[in-house]
Amino acid sequence: MVSMGTSGVFARAYDELDAAVEVGFAGGRVIAVSFPATPPDDAAGDHQLLDRIGAYLRGEPDEFTDVAIGLTVPTDQRAVLEALRDVPYGEAVSVSRVTRLAALDDNDPDDLDLVKRTLRENPVPLLIPDHRVQGGPYATPAGVRDTIRRLEEIGNGYAV
Repeated sequence: MVSMGTSGVFARAYDELDAAVEVGFAGGRVIAVSFPATPPDDAAGDHQLLDRIGAYLRGEPDEFTDVAIGLTVPTDQRAVLEALRDVPYGEAVSVSRVTRLAALDDNDPDDLDLVKRTLRENPVPLLIPDHRVQGGPYATPAGVRDTIRRLEEIGNGYAV
């Protein structure tokens, strides 16, 4: 994992998204990603992760799997997010598949509810790519999700 060696909030607007990407760091680990309409006034705009996100949005493939993330979620949700993080660039999976990747039972309604809740509450969308799940729910807003799915050429077909 690559530690970004910083703490604080960084944000930058991207024409490709019609939105900004805001990234929160603590102890060199990303702890939050959000997509405000414009960068907050108190956020710095210069950060190497924002540079990488810009290159990604211009079409340079990047899975961001080397970026250190500090997840502060329950263990069962952590397993789901870690499984989702392994879904490769340009591939899509169903909610059932994410459930199985997290070593849960996709025939158990409680396990499926856990996965759906985790997707909806994903604290670091884009870095943990909920946009690669067909049929959501999602933490990534619809407009951002549509843009990055087009970028990764993710269509309507998906693995089961």
